[in-house]
Amino acid sequence: MPTPHTELFNDLLKLAVDSGASDIVIKSGKPGYVRLSGRLKPVDMDPITDSEAEAFVAEHVPKVFAQLWFDYGQVDFAYSSPEVGRFRVNAFHQRGQVSLVFRHIKSQVPTFEQLQLDGEAILRLAKAKDGILLVCGATGSGKSSTMAAMLSWINQNLDRHIITLEDPIEFTFQDDKSVFQQREIGLDVPNFELAIKAVLRQNPDIILIGEMRDRETFETAISAAETGHLVLSTMHAGTVAQALTRLFEFFPPEQQLLARRQIASSLRGFICQKLLPALEGGGRVPALEILAADTTVRNLILEGHNEKIQGLLDSGADSGTFSFNRDIYRLVKAGKISKADGLRFSPNPQALEMNLKGIFMKT
Repeated sequence: MPTPHTELFNDLLKLAVDSGASDIVIKSGKPGYVRLSGRLKPVDMDPITDSEAEAFVAEHVPKVFAQLWFDYGQVDFAYSSPEVGRFRVNAFHQRGQVSLVFRHIKSQVPTFEQLQLDGEAILRLAKAKDGILLVCGATGSGKSSTMAAMLSWINQNLDRHIITLEDPIEFTFQDDKSVFQQREIGLDVPNFELAIKAVLRQNPDIILIGEMRDRETFETAISAAETGHLVLSTMHAGTVAQALTRLFEFFPPEQQLLARRQIASSLRGFICQKLLPALEGGGRVPALEILAADTTVRNLILEGHNEKIQGLLDSGADSGTFSFNRDIYRLVKAGKISKADGLRFSPNPQALEMNLKGIFMKT
């Protein structure tokens, strides 16, 4: 039977899930907060005490992570309740008290249609036999859901051996045409470094790396791509240009030539996304920026002309490559978002204003 503090948290989590919240924020001495359609709102409840928050973490943090919590005052883990669902949890201390952030992980793996994504454009990249495909965006932009939809399609249509390295596991998959091996860092393997080193010996076709976090991870991804594997991962980058810059930052200045060669040969593309307020019915709508790394893109990277890639995105000459402005323009014209929100979220509102007046860059 759940303890009183677990019941308190479960009640809050159930309210959040029933309301359609994506995240739940808890700060000791305050009521819970839920994020609805991107906005943070307080819950009408008594403040959660520090002892209640501490007791919840102590009871539910996996034993293998308990020392991390004790030593460092922060820890990531997954929490699951049969009555409520699964959550990714980050617990941490601030000003000597406990805070937690819960991210709701839906039990059913989403489809492209449910996410309102252009599955055709995404699958052009996801069907690659090898290389590196990166899904980019800010925290809470739906990167994990997009990757889950890709893997779900692959699972239903292709026979692949898929190994995921996650911290913690988010969406869980049932084998269909593909076989999944989902490894949780800390539970199934002691650390990310060991998991990365071992993955190439585990006969994968597809490797999902939860986040492209450092040079070692990226170099392993390159090795996997060069030996015939498809690597899917995420990056915290707002645009394709920012994501490409971040990849080069993994390499010291004296290795930039090597970086250009390796990135040009292994990169299959970027999918960047943002969630914008929907015009009708509440909720949010995804806007995408997609770069397919074709011969032109690879040559530009190899020659060090990264700045010219934005022109390819803006021109939209290839239906598989387009900028945020192109997609935001489409959403405004389709009546899915307001012009004001489109301009607010656009990385180049002046150019978008011209687009909405019918003025476009020549292809």
